[in-house]
Amino acid sequence: MLRSYYNIDAIEAGLDEAGRGCLAGPVVAAAVILPKDYTHEWLNDSKQLNHQQREKLRLEIERDAIAFAVAEASNEEIDQINILKASFLAMHRAVDGLNLRPEHLLIDGNRFTPYPLIPHTCIVKGDAKFLSIAAASILAKTYRDDLMTKLASEFPHYRWEQNAGYPTPFHKKAIKEHGFTPFHRLTFRSEIKTSILSDK
Repeated sequence: MLRSYYNIDAIEAGLDEAGRGCLAGPVVAAAVILPKDYTHEWLNDSKQLNHQQREKLRLEIERDAIAFAVAEASNEEIDQINILKASFLAMHRAVDGLNLRPEHLLIDGNRFTPYPLIPHTCIVKGDAKFLSIAAASILAKTYRDDLMTKLASEFPHYRWEQNAGYPTPFHKKAIKEHGFTPFHRLTFRSEIKTSILSDK
């Protein structure tokens, strides 16, 4: 069972992101504030769950959360400031979108750009330790998957509805055959080309 809180005396928001390792699309972050006494038998890191479980949990989180928000940083912003800073930017935007100001932020990972006037704690593998971070991982993942599925209808050659923009063999093969789209991250192009060549 994941922990309900880090600090019982503060309004805590869990933060996580999805799409950091993708070749295309935005990076998406979510912030979630759960009740202090919240428990859930199988809420966990989104990577440990299947699609149906994530979708069911998404509805439960949105129903049960005191506050939640989802935000993104575009592929253009990723190219401008790099993926790490863009991830933090998306997290800041998610905090901006909350209708209740948190007093403490729980961040999945080991680094974070401080949000003005709100203390934070970075927790490695936090999405497998704290319910609020796990909830944020679910919302970020499901929101981003929906977004990539919509983009896939515009660019069907890349099967983003299946790979969500991650560097699967099929995705890299499609880039080789059809080129880059406006949603591909340009700063990743050299890495993509090197990867494609190494697959030969």
